[in-house]
Amino acid sequence: MKVERQATEELDRLAGLVGRIEVGMLTTIGPDGSLRSRPLQTLQMDAEGRLWFFTEADSPKTGEMEAHDQQVCLSYADPDKTSYVSVSGTGRLVRERERMRELWKPLLKAWFPRGPDDPALALLEVRLDKAEFWDSPGSATMRKSGLVDNVKTAGPRSAAPGDEAKLPKP
Repeated sequence: MKVERQATEELDRLAGLVGRIEVGMLTTIGPDGSLRSRPLQTLQMDAEGRLWFFTEADSPKTGEMEAHDQQVCLSYADPDKTSYVSVSGTGRLVRERERMRELWKPLLKAWFPRGPDDPALALLEVRLDKAEFWDSPGSATMRKSGLVDNVKTAGPRSAAPGDEAKLPKP
């Protein structure tokens, strides 16, 4: 996964955890109101704090996302290192072929055999609204070590473990 330099220390820590774990569980709201999660390989956390994934443009998850104001949740877990991430955000489909080619890896051919030029393929961009992460390297006891809130608004400030951090607009 490609991780670009972030605007704040909190986002850098978040990007490092997501980059290490890589596979997130994307949760959407199903047609009957139930929550549905499925794994997605994270391709990138860009310098604007956006997460990028490949998806089939007409998949159930994209329909569920569009039916609920683009709201999604992503969770990442590495129990061996007691590291966990929860991200709430706004998703949207992006069909920029050049961007797809830029993010493409041969490994992805197993899921998308027609490659980055497949007309059914799209990128899913998730803009972070809120994120929480817990990271406890070298310890069996999990501790909350940061909260990113309202990523789109306010100015930066220092955050103590478990404190809320308001970050600049990406």
